[in-house]
Amino acid sequence: MKWIYLLSLLITIPLFGQKIIWQEGQKLNWSQFKSNTNKKGNNVVAYTHCGWEYTVVTSTNPNIPIKIEIITIFNEDKSWKDPKHINDYVLNHEQKHFDIAEIYARKLRKEVSEKIKTSGDFKRSFQALYNRVSNEYRDFQILYDKDTQHGINEEKQAEYNVVITRELENLKNFKDI
Repeated sequence: MKWIYLLSLLITIPLFGQKIIWQEGQKLNWSQFKSNTNKKGNNVVAYTHCGWEYTVVTSTNPNIPIKIEIITIFNEDKSWKDPKHINDYVLNHEQKHFDIAEIYARKLRKEVSEKIKTSGDFKRSFQALYNRVSNEYRDFQILYDKDTQHGINEEKQAEYNVVITRELENLKNFKDI
């Protein structure tokens, strides 16, 4: 039995080491951007690969209460940087991508808590709800980079910093459900 536990531990440690779960007050650092592959082109200094994952505890009985856990993650092995052009300002821009992922995870948690109570609700409604919030999340991330010019426009970046902080605060009741 101890061998199975040890083997499981040895297999899962590297898997979890590739992802960072969003936590309030914990900031990204450049050592966590581990990919060497720049898939975004020559003018992009860094790329944050983040989003969310969910787990579901459900039942075949549609009336049984359901438990859905949603976590915001940063993928170290899919996030990269150009070491010649990084600085704290760029890191803040990338951190905000991770924070935006947490905002939309909170929006998803909020909707799930309001609309998905049972296994039947999950089967009927979850995928459409998930897809809608996921599309809103993607659109906001694209708009954020466009408006800030990937962080180059300092005025727009400062505006987004305020918006992102405010949204995290507005949704604080849904940071961990």
